[in-house]
This record gives sequence, structure tokens and C-alpha cells, in this order.
Amino acid sequence: MVPIDPQISELNFVTYAKDQPEYVPLPARVDKNGTVITCWKLTWRERLTVLWRGSFYLTLLTFNHPLQPIRCSIDKPEIES
Repeated sequence: MVPIDPQISELNFVTYAKDQPEYVPLPARVDKNGTVITCWKLTWRERLTVLWRGSFYLTLLTFNHPLQPIRCSIDKPEIES
């Protein structure tokens, strides 16, 4: 699974952890309210595994700070005007 540009032209493009070699650079789009949208490309093996098992894991590094609200989706998010 690799992060890819979400391709939502109405939003500003940013790359998180661009200069942090311990992390994979994360392309994202950000709206004026601070909503960050990322997109992930699954390999064929990962797609088949999700199809077969019906689940996937999401790991968040909070560094003991409060968890931020998150949402997973298979659909491109709708952008508020």
C-alpha cells in the first residue's frame, strides 16, 4: 500500500514528512478548515486480502496525544463549498 495524491483539484496540495527520512512522504490535500485527505493505492495482493477477509488495519501514531477524528472510505470525499 502506498500513499498517492488524492487528485482533488479544489484543495491545496501538501506533502507531510517530506524531509523526514524515518517516514514515508505523505501526499495530501487540505481544505480551509484543516481537513486533510489522503489516498492509498493497494497492490493486487492487498485488494484480494481485503476482499477475502473483509477488514484492514489502520495504525495511528499519536505519541500519547489525543486521537484525532478519522474516517476511512472507499469513495472520494465530497468537498464542502
